Amino acid sequence: MDSLQGHLLIAMPSLDDSFFERSVIYICEHNEKGAMGVMINRSTNIVIDELLEQIGLANKTELSLELEESVLLGGPVDTDRGFVLHTPQQDWVNSESVSEFCMLTTSRDVLNSLGGKDSPKQFKVALGYAGWSKDQLEDELAENTWLTIEATPELVFNQDIEQLWTEATKQLGFDIWQISSQVGHS
Repeated sequence: MDSLQGHLLIAMPSLDDSFFERSVIYICEHNEKGAMGVMINRSTNIVIDELLEQIGLANKTELSLELEESVLLGGPVDTDRGFVLHTPQQDWVNSESVSEFCMLTTSRDVLNSLGGKDSPKQFKVALGYAGWSKDQLEDELAENTWLTIEATPELVFNQDIEQLWTEATKQLGFDIWQISSQVGHS
């Protein structure tokens, strides 16, 4: 099994009328036990400043920036739990490296730093995650539920989330609407 850690899952057009319709998921962990990822193109109705205030981490120093970016809906699992995807920094001992350009944490110290002088350069805050049990993701890939591409900093951190699915599908090199959702076996 090749690990998809650090890749993006792109929902096939046939995955309509579901929670994952037109979703893009950044795979943070993928091994023999299963997979875990964060959906990076669906926003909640709360902004980061409001979330930090709700959990008692409002850091309003003179160095603080307004954090008006939306909190993402990371997936249907543990939606009351926060996850931060951020650019690498050596000071965060509770952050796990996902790729050369991205780390994942659930640590409050990173949340507390957002907008301040110690904040990661780029970050996304999400509530919840997407998870797959052993072999579940492989089965879904075999059923043509998802396509995969290697993630880039541009797609993870800089792309408008409303356009991310369209932009990610362009990276595939073909028109996603022209492919079939039918699985062929010989």
